[in-house]
Amino acid sequence: METSLALVGLQLQPSYLPCPSRRASTLLPANFFTDRRHLPLSYLKLQNQRSLISSRPQVACTICRGTAVSNSETFELDDIDWDDLGFGLVPTDYMYVAKCSKDGNFSKGDLQCFGNIEMNPSSGVLNYGQGLFEGLKAYRKLDGSILLFRPDENALRMRMGAERMCMPAPTTEQFVEATKMTVLANKRWVPPPGKGSLYIRPLLMGSGAVLGLAPAPEYTFLIYVSPVGNYFKEGLAPINLVVENEFHRATPGGTGGVKTIGNYASVLKAQSLAKAKGFSDVLYLDSVHKKYLEEVSSCNVFVVKRTTISTPAIKGTILPGITRKSIIDVAHSLGFQVEERLVSVEELLDADEVFCTGTAVVVSPVGSITYLGERVSYGKTGVGAVSQQLYSSLTSLQMGLSEDKMGWTVELM
Repeated sequence: METSLALVGLQLQPSYLPCPSRRASTLLPANFFTDRRHLPLSYLKLQNQRSLISSRPQVACTICRGTAVSNSETFELDDIDWDDLGFGLVPTDYMYVAKCSKDGNFSKGDLQCFGNIEMNPSSGVLNYGQGLFEGLKAYRKLDGSILLFRPDENALRMRMGAERMCMPAPTTEQFVEATKMTVLANKRWVPPPGKGSLYIRPLLMGSGAVLGLAPAPEYTFLIYVSPVGNYFKEGLAPINLVVENEFHRATPGGTGGVKTIGNYASVLKAQSLAKAKGFSDVLYLDSVHKKYLEEVSSCNVFVVKRTTISTPAIKGTILPGITRKSIIDVAHSLGFQVEERLVSVEELLDADEVFCTGTAVVVSPVGSITYLGERVSYGKTGVGAVSQQLYSSLTSLQMGLSEDKMGWTVELM
């Protein structure tokens, strides 16, 4: 399905596909997940078939021209190849949309069929980049239930970013409830355990028309989802980074510390050049001294030396990653000393291990860093011991394979 914004004309054409899956499906009993006697054998069979079972929610469709199925008595089996998921958009069934006018209060919002949206050519987000986005994930547990990971933290970060961008934001409660609603409406797209996750993308954008430079008069809060696999094609395998000297991701006093849409377009040039040379991504230095680590294009970075883990301090130019925050807490619980401070590029080159963190990658070990033409490699056995330990600890918690002593997960279904 074409999901890009067509900026020709005044209207972006919606999808005319019906909300029910565009794929072939098989109906199964509604008690398949709730009757635990059926689960183990049937679930193993479903995994072998690379399939997923989920119920169809009862939703009033307001975008698509087809008739939405609202039969909650059946489940549908999707034929997606769960073993072949990359990190790309897979159009799902529903998205959540809420509006906010000048009073600053968002409407209750509703679920609509996933598809293109209508937007005025003079909207604030298209003309002045007045927009934020978030990213979080939902995971399928072995018993068929679904876990969200720290959605309240994403809500708080969006509110912080909205204040910087002169935008109203949904309350934490509305954000979390809207996230739950969207995931449940698309729950048949949550991959089976170990096959990936459901990536959740909340957007906050100035959708109202504004010609002169000013905050938009109307805002849209939208959430869509897509099943995803690994962000880097290497998966949990070492990636190769190059330190960037010419381009900078953020500057003091700018918006590098909030998840505004404009932060990411600026990294595309350096990232494209790096990938053309065979690197996985780019590691940026600070724009003032050009010697202190900041972050990778969309990930935070950590440096390991013996039992100490160091990461650049949050000082306005670095995004306060939720996975970053979680990894710091997990590392403390495992007995590591964690330092948040200025980390020089020289320390990076002398490290025992280096790894990145982010919602999309979770933990991604770094196999090599190239700086001023000099390549430094880390370890000879692939994934470093610290990276592996932190990855295993965090993902086990996210997937419900270990007890959540942190109180970070929210269970659905």
